Amino acid sequence: MKTDIEIAQEATLLPITEIAEGIGIDPDDIELYGKYKAKLSEEYLKRIEDRPNGKLILVTAINPTPAGEGKTTTTVGLGQAFAKLGKKAIIALREPSLGPCFGIKGGAAGGGYAQVVPMEDLNLHFTGDFHAITSANNLLAAMLDNHIHQGNELGIDTRNIVWKRCLDMNDRALRNCVVGLGAKADGFVREDHFVITVASEIMAILCLCEDMEDLKERLGRIIVAYNLNGEPVTAKDLNAVGAMAALLKDAIKPNLIQTLEHTPALVHGGPFANIAHGCNSVRATKTALKLADYCITEAGFGADLGAEKFLDIKCRLAGLQPDAIVLVATIRALKYNGGVAKEDLNTENVDALKKGIENLEKHIENLQKYKVPVVVTLNSFVSDTDAEIDFVRSFCKERNCDFALSEVWEKGGDGGIALAKEVISTIEEKTSDFRPIYEDSLSLKDKIEKVCTEIYGAGSVLYAKTAEKQLATLEKLGFSSYPVCIAKNQYSLSDDPTLLGRPEGFTMNIREVYVSAGAGFVVVLTGAIMTMPGLPKKPAAFSIDVNENGVITGLF
Repeated sequence: MKTDIEIAQEATLLPITEIAEGIGIDPDDIELYGKYKAKLSEEYLKRIEDRPNGKLILVTAINPTPAGEGKTTTTVGLGQAFAKLGKKAIIALREPSLGPCFGIKGGAAGGGYAQVVPMEDLNLHFTGDFHAITSANNLLAAMLDNHIHQGNELGIDTRNIVWKRCLDMNDRALRNCVVGLGAKADGFVREDHFVITVASEIMAILCLCEDMEDLKERLGRIIVAYNLNGEPVTAKDLNAVGAMAALLKDAIKPNLIQTLEHTPALVHGGPFANIAHGCNSVRATKTALKLADYCITEAGFGADLGAEKFLDIKCRLAGLQPDAIVLVATIRALKYNGGVAKEDLNTENVDALKKGIENLEKHIENLQKYKVPVVVTLNSFVSDTDAEIDFVRSFCKERNCDFALSEVWEKGGDGGIALAKEVISTIEEKTSDFRPIYEDSLSLKDKIEKVCTEIYGAGSVLYAKTAEKQLATLEKLGFSSYPVCIAKNQYSLSDDPTLLGRPEGFTMNIREVYVSAGAGFVVVLTGAIMTMPGLPKKPAAFSIDVNENGVITGLF
């Protein structure tokens, strides 16, 4: 069996100019990054603003397991299937982070015969967007420390600095550190922290902004610290906005690449869904809606994380209206949720499936609360049996969900035609009456508890004393109208990754709360969630190499 990278490297790619021309974009309207990657020009993006929108399709999934669900693979394959049916569709995805690529999760190009390419470029440096975000983030950190060193005119309380440095790599040793050691000229000694780049507020800002003007306005609102009177100090106060924007002037432009079957894909931005809002950029999504009849996008991890944030944060802030949601599951993952060990997942076990399908049931119920039609798809494996497939199909139909098998990993677009037809008929026959799960007018606590109880299934919410004080401060500062971005482990609906299936009545533990004022949401940290991951004992980096001809190996 060929690996994903072998399939990708054997593919014949079309010049990106041809992909662009296929969706009506002239060569003069793109900025080339080699032969197979390009950015869309600002001039072109402005020219298409008044075009009507196509249909917006969100792809999400059940909680991830070691068995794998294939959400990105399904998204890519669905886009290819739409093209097979003669429909004008564009895929809108996030860019992968280097952290998972060299860690344990892997990349984000899809898999099998449903991939976006060039996959090596995408999973590594791509067009440099993440580097630009990292540089802008760390420029702000440097200007903050320099301001303190140069006399601290703003009266910053050095015990209340909230801006963190970032790096797009899993490096646990940088979670907590001390800066400024050495001579007096080496800066003010203080405790500091790093987050992974995908958790940086600047990543969130880039993915939520509408244009350069909006980007600069949002950058200016970033709170970096508080002064001795407890008042916020912002990036604008530090006079950092212009320089940061200069670093981001190209990163703000959506990237155009292609699938293995030459379907266009806009891949832009990459916030994690377990510690950020987990969706590709608003600019890429809105551009895809202007260029095609169907925009197929995805949100990270399970529907309790990525989809909730897509619907409650991205759609709310960007004025988007999803027309349908595709919920991806696998029989293997459902059996895992039912207590089957990973090594036994290839054996038929309808009893375990009946137990584990509770996880799928909860995600169906959650998504239906947003009043958007839901289509469930099973990402097919050769070990799936007719009895297991029939049980899942009946289960979904009983819950007013359309259903289709997906075989895109093995067959590419041809394997997604049944799903594509189901999605099209769902959009044509059912109405989306989308509304977020909570109103802006609720207090921050009420919003947190709404998500924790209605989406996760918690029985109660427990706040650490620190979190209680932070919430009170944010309410006092006027941030109560912001949506909440809850950072939680991805493996369980709860904050305990060992509670599989559909846990109920548990306590959600809130340990820290802070505002991302530029992004426009309040971040809520639960359980033991980390904003800087670590590498596993045997990281994927062990297997990655490049030969004498420059061909990369081992990248999945």
